[in-house]
Amino acid sequence: MIKILKYTEYLYLAVAAISIYKIATLWSVNPKDTYIFIFFAVVSIAMFMFRRRYRKRFEQRKKDNQE
Repeated sequence: MIKILKYTEYLYLAVAAISIYKIATLWSVNPKDTYIFIFFAVVSIAMFMFRRRYRKRFEQRKKDNQE
């Protein structure tokens, strides 16, 4: 279960990377079209940090309970 959580964290980073790429390519054409990708990038990075913190807290709690 924990291994799956590690991989889903990086899916959020992948979404953020794709969004940043789309921002870079669309910005010169029409900046108004990039606002949704800016939103996706910010939310994806925030979810990555939240999920990572939650997973580490869960691992620490599991480790403490085993000792």
